[in-house]
Amino acid sequence: MQAKTRKAAAPGRLIGYARVSTDEQGTDPQRDELQAAGCDTILEEHASGTDRSRPVLACLLREIRPGETLVVVRLDRLARSVSHLLAVIEQLETSSAHFRSLRDPIDTATPQGMFSLQVLGAVAQLERALIAERTRAGLQAARSRGRIGGNPGLRAGDPDAVRKTRASRAAAHLDGVLARLDSWLPTVRRMRPDQPWGDVVRVLNRGNASTWTVERLRRTVRRLVSEGIVEAHLLDRARPQRGSDRLVRLIAGIAAAAPERTLQQIATQLEAMRERTPRGGTRWHPSSIRHLLARAEELGLAGRSVAAAPR
Repeated sequence: MQAKTRKAAAPGRLIGYARVSTDEQGTDPQRDELQAAGCDTILEEHASGTDRSRPVLACLLREIRPGETLVVVRLDRLARSVSHLLAVIEQLETSSAHFRSLRDPIDTATPQGMFSLQVLGAVAQLERALIAERTRAGLQAARSRGRIGGNPGLRAGDPDAVRKTRASRAAAHLDGVLARLDSWLPTVRRMRPDQPWGDVVRVLNRGNASTWTVERLRRTVRRLVSEGIVEAHLLDRARPQRGSDRLVRLIAGIAAAAPERTLQQIATQLEAMRERTPRGGTRWHPSSIRHLLARAEELGLAGRSVAAAPR
């Protein structure tokens, strides 16, 4: 997970989150620790750690305010996988909120805590690479011995095996999506639902060398909404726009997705995307980009100062 520049926010309240797996278990021990840590609000949830569609947590992530801190006693009270943990913290960062685990060295309001978080992200990436390498090695060894890979139930067309395989693949796909959230979700949040899916896909594919399609991106966001990870309004129908408004929002999205881009690089990208200028031309000039970014700032859409934008 890459380090990001966070917006300065005034210190806010501490919000505790206590979770147990069954109704028979009690949250009193967690509540005691959270209260001792200074949490004036404590939310409780009875749900399995593997269940990501937790309504209490989803509501907390939607309503948390800048400067506030989500506090848990241990990391496993919040997430059972590193990918899910990083996804939750990514959503908190989008709201300029913080995260703290009392029994783990993670506090995103401190440099040391952010370093620990980055180490976790690197470990998760290494773990995925090792699993993939072991899988390839195992398949190659099996083939060398004449074994046929795959699930026997699938080869026989067993409905139960097919259903279980589909569920497993869906879970694996979600884990992969969560592991890469910080590379594309901020752009989606900035552009949707103000801009159509097609424009979002074009910005993502040019900015990150991705291979998104409109259907794949929409389906992925829909899945994240169903899991309570992202906001449902991202799926709303794109608002009607005049030509000039669309260009302003599109250029603001491109600039926000890669703030290091120069005005000339943005112009080159627009030409590669075959976007017409406000006057219908095919050649973009830095001065036109600067003018449209200034308009974006007036509308509160730009994420950087036009005056400070590299030429």
